[in-house]
Amino acid sequence: MLRYFFIALGLFFVLLAAVAGFRGQKSGKPPIEIFPDMDHQPKVKAQVPSNFFADDRGNRLPVAGTVPIGYEAPVSKDNPFPDEGKYRMVRYASGTDYKNTGRFGDQWGTGFPLPVTAELLQRGQERYTIYCSVCHGASGGGNGVAGQYGLVAIASFHQDRLRVMADGEIYNTIAHGKNTMLGYGAKIPVDDRWAIVAYVRALQMAQTATINDVPADERAKLEMPPQP
Repeated sequence: MLRYFFIALGLFFVLLAAVAGFRGQKSGKPPIEIFPDMDHQPKVKAQVPSNFFADDRGNRLPVAGTVPIGYEAPVSKDNPFPDEGKYRMVRYASGTDYKNTGRFGDQWGTGFPLPVTAELLQRGQERYTIYCSVCHGASGGGNGVAGQYGLVAIASFHQDRLRVMADGEIYNTIAHGKNTMLGYGAKIPVDDRWAIVAYVRALQMAQTATINDVPADERAKLEMPPQP
């Protein structure tokens, strides 16, 4: 029985070598594909007609109300779907200054290159909720839902290392990523990155602020006894 096994094994290798020997030879016949690997899957190629649609066009027009990548639509309550052509281009990066890089020369900078207003913080909260909270959590404690599904080493913004980290380095981390965090430079425009940095600072202060951090005029309101 062992002899027949080795004979069969030898014939198998001879057949394999014979089949492999045809590789690279020119032929007008269709190739024999043992593993096609979806090489011939049905698909619509660019600028090619298609009878699948009534207008015989393979390329489709954008869906009404969608916004092209790299643009922003001035959406309002009265106009949730702005007309095409009313989009404004957003800036993802276009310079080597502090606002675009987070650096002054070869050093990380601290401070905000745009006014920190209530509107900026509100924008930062909105963008943070969309892009950051899934990992870092709503309060920045590193307890987002992604951690419940196996993602490890999620940073808490309330550790001392990140409390003292320069604003520019946090901006750079948002843009380019760090360690297991991927960069969001292609998704979050420059101004929105700074809005997120401002909101992260607000989350940090919310955990450590004292009454002395409140402006004097606002502090008086907090110290007033409750009205009956």
